[in-house]
Amino acid sequence: MYLCIVKLKQITMGRKPREKSDLGIYHVMLRGINRQDIFEDDEDYAFFKRQLYHVVFFKDENGKPQPSRCTIYAYCLMTNHVHLLIRETAEELSTVIKRITVAYAHYYNGKYQHVGHLFQNRFRSETVNDEAYFITLLRYIHQNPVAAGITKTIEDYRWSSWLEYENYSKGVQAICTIKPVLKLLPFTELRELVFELLPKASLILDFDNEGRRRSDDEIRDFLSESFGLKQPTELQLYCRDRRLDILRMTKQYGASIRQLERLTGISFTIVRMA
Repeated sequence: MYLCIVKLKQITMGRKPREKSDLGIYHVMLRGINRQDIFEDDEDYAFFKRQLYHVVFFKDENGKPQPSRCTIYAYCLMTNHVHLLIRETAEELSTVIKRITVAYAHYYNGKYQHVGHLFQNRFRSETVNDEAYFITLLRYIHQNPVAAGITKTIEDYRWSSWLEYENYSKGVQAICTIKPVLKLLPFTELRELVFELLPKASLILDFDNEGRRRSDDEIRDFLSESFGLKQPTELQLYCRDRRLDILRMTKQYGASIRQLERLTGISFTIVRMA
């Protein structure tokens, strides 16, 4: 019995609480368990989109509109994973994601006679604490189909939110809240940025880089191509929140804490905190 309690305690302690965003905004990533496909046809993509719609345009059992359970700024549905740029509002992030994934898994399992879990047990999320990182993620999420070689242009892909941005001026109802984004950047500037592919976009905040360590040259190239740093030490000049965001993404890319301390000149404690 004691051994069982110890093991349970170790498992519980191993799961860190999610970091809270100062702005309440997160980049959420959902993946099919064992990397299996979660969308087989257009009907599946459309059903998932309806779940996004329902958490934004929520109505009670009498059909009366209620406050949105969350705000969505961007989404992209890929064959075996989903990206969301989302802000907590009426409900906690974990509750909103559970609503979406449980409804979709029920639909999918019934349609395909699938048994067991559909999604990885715990979704991944990254905090968004400044406007620059927000815009980077907006670009990254919409560029996924092009980076994966599925489409030649961003606007050719039907299952991301970019067409909502393209049609915003026409008054078409959208899942995404777009107006605050266009206050940060006019649409023409935003479009230009989104269509300018991020260097190594497929390596930023992805599932496939966990546990992989990079060489110093790879880290220098990543910082240069992704964030315009001529030298890693230039990171010291950034504001605190942006510096932590870049450190976090570079660790996600595969840099070690000691490696970043050595290359950037930023203290071990700060790098570890990111």
